[in-house]
Amino acid sequence: MHRVGSAGNNANSSRPRKEKRLTYVLNDTDDTKHCAGINCLAVLKSSVSDECNYLFTGSRDGTLKRWALGEDAATCSATFESHVDWVNDTVIAGDNTLVSCSSDTTLKTWNCLSDGTCTRTLRQHSDYVTCLAAAEKNTNVVASGGLGGEVFVWDIEAAVTLLSKSSDVMEDDCSNGINGSANSLQISSLRTISSSNNITAHTTQCHGYVPIAAKGHKQSVYTLAMNDSGTLLVSGGTEKVVRVGDPRTGSKTMKLRGHTDNIRALLLDSTGRYCLSGSSDSMIRLWDLGQQRCVHSYAVHTDSVWALASTPTFGHVYSGGRDLSLYLTDLTTRESLLLCTKEHPILQLALHDDSIWVATTDSSVHGWPAEGRNPQKVFQRGGSFLAGNLSFSRARVSLEGSTPAPVYKEPIFTIPGTPAIVQHEILNNRRHVLTKDTAGSVKLWEITRGVVIKDYGLVSFDEKKEQLFETVSIPAWFSVDTRLGSLSVHLDTPQCFSAEMYSADLNITGKPEDDKVNLARETLKGLLAYWMTKRRQRLGSQASVNGDVLSGKDITARSLAHSRIEVDGNAENDSMVYPPFEFSTVSPPSIITEGSQGGPWRKKITELDGIEDEKDFPWWVLDCVLNNRLPPRENTKCSFYLHPCEGSAVQILTQGKLSAPRILRIHKVVNYVIEKMVLDKPIDSVNTDGTFAPGLGGQLQHSTVGNGSFRGMKPWQKLRPSIEILCNNQLLSPDMSLATVRSYIWKKPEDLVLNYRVIQGR
Repeated sequence: MHRVGSAGNNANSSRPRKEKRLTYVLNDTDDTKHCAGINCLAVLKSSVSDECNYLFTGSRDGTLKRWALGEDAATCSATFESHVDWVNDTVIAGDNTLVSCSSDTTLKTWNCLSDGTCTRTLRQHSDYVTCLAAAEKNTNVVASGGLGGEVFVWDIEAAVTLLSKSSDVMEDDCSNGINGSANSLQISSLRTISSSNNITAHTTQCHGYVPIAAKGHKQSVYTLAMNDSGTLLVSGGTEKVVRVGDPRTGSKTMKLRGHTDNIRALLLDSTGRYCLSGSSDSMIRLWDLGQQRCVHSYAVHTDSVWALASTPTFGHVYSGGRDLSLYLTDLTTRESLLLCTKEHPILQLALHDDSIWVATTDSSVHGWPAEGRNPQKVFQRGGSFLAGNLSFSRARVSLEGSTPAPVYKEPIFTIPGTPAIVQHEILNNRRHVLTKDTAGSVKLWEITRGVVIKDYGLVSFDEKKEQLFETVSIPAWFSVDTRLGSLSVHLDTPQCFSAEMYSADLNITGKPEDDKVNLARETLKGLLAYWMTKRRQRLGSQASVNGDVLSGKDITARSLAHSRIEVDGNAENDSMVYPPFEFSTVSPPSIITEGSQGGPWRKKITELDGIEDEKDFPWWVLDCVLNNRLPPRENTKCSFYLHPCEGSAVQILTQGKLSAPRILRIHKVVNYVIEKMVLDKPIDSVNTDGTFAPGLGGQLQHSTVGNGSFRGMKPWQKLRPSIEILCNNQLLSPDMSLATVRSYIWKKPEDLVLNYRVIQGR
């Protein structure tokens, strides 16, 4: 497991509290496909023969999907989106409750046959939740295990019911899709339990449900299994022992030693007498829990065993793992067959009648023939080998090159996924990101619109990166990662508000060319356009005309505390979304963020319903979008000196230091020099500190781009000298900004020095 921080903030940090971040995840065109490895599978068989069977898949892209299984095709009939990190495991509890767990430390419950709305979020773990186990007959019992040695046993029905009763939020509010975040508030306030041998059912929870904590786990747990009646729970992980306990009380019964590395997969037979374990030591072991010993070990694999599935009678086991191979082994005769080899490590298996679903680190899922009802049929084909009981004997056989031929060459069923993005580079213009996916395809994304603007196909990523290099300097206003298989763009305040561009450079029509556009502010407006529309509909047009802002005193208090907050002067409270910031409605991005209550959540921007407020969004996002307020920003100005070139006879125009926006173009500096030279009277709009004041801004910031004219200059038009600006003896392009000159030509920490000269002979 990778230890990577998720989108949420760590509340236990002792550092000064960081503001909550807002992340948006860009979806490729086809939202019916996963875009990262598949960690888990669950099959829901219809009780009626002619009704549809369903396959549920949970992915590293943070979502689960429900597939309606037809004769020769699977259709994605729902996407379950709410987790903010990898989905690690999923089980079906009872008739139609889907339970999932994630690296975001939560469990979530869903109605299997719903449209994908999360019904409840359960918070008790303090670290990644890696595995789940359900009791087949005791339908409400689900166990969850995770890193840090935490194992909890949940009564799902009681948890959901109690949480609903304890919540002071109306039922329709919880179903708004923010993961029932408001309703899960009570349980989210439980303190985390550090694991030890004497954990009991714990925490002072005045109202709400507390799960049973299983005792004895000292290290991370990777796998769990429960018998049908829910009276026996086995667990395995980095301790290399199989722990057996009673899920009803959390008490520990025994631990079984034998494996020499992490235990990654466990199965119990329906009675709870026999247990199968798969380990990173490449061995499969069969344990008799009555005798408390290992009765068989099977050396089938040449690398870690990560997935096990057994036939209903527990006579045969299917196994897969890091060696990319799927084997079928007869537990009595020790005969083993290589069913198929994959291109990716196998993470989970799900037997479905006579086929088996195989989940791997790839985003596609394959179904292979398995003869689950009568596995002997496969052995009649021949090609089996006897599984030894020592892992080195199997390794030796494979080294000798006598690897068995797979029984099956092609899967009978494929559910394709989208290739995951594995490499990315933020380009200098800070609006485009170059990506490469697992299929080798290179694409260029525009992150302010969330779309692919160019698909280069199978080309060299590094060469394309060099081709697209631009000599521009724009502050890093966002960060990106590809942990979820797609681009996740992170916005953190106040850094995200550091980048500005002129509207002319963004090709925004109907806005003065030299209006400064704050990239993060416009991106947030684009992301929350649907939310704003819904909100206006809810508040009524009159309220929005009156500039109705946040309900709740929290934001006002916060805003006052940040008394230096600037109101964006150019904005004039416009809520219009400009074309460079319009996000796709066909494949809308998803937002991952959190507010003051309920923890992190994830939702598509088109599914926000306008009732979300500071409990759901970070206060600074709402302050920006609703009140046009931006936090204080640093480094938006650039100081510089303007001197004539050495040996030049040109008059000295300025003595002191000047200051201008970082994005100011050199041709504006040219205009300034010309104006000072042609007008022999001093310009009264230069401040004493040499700042380009609003009056001068008329010439400096708002002169018409391109033709170089400026106010009041018409009578002297014929007298205009031609001026060149240099830095470090290098002639500057009129289109360069001060920030670009400073980064690429000046390259010193001191204040920038620009030189000017008259071009002779013009």
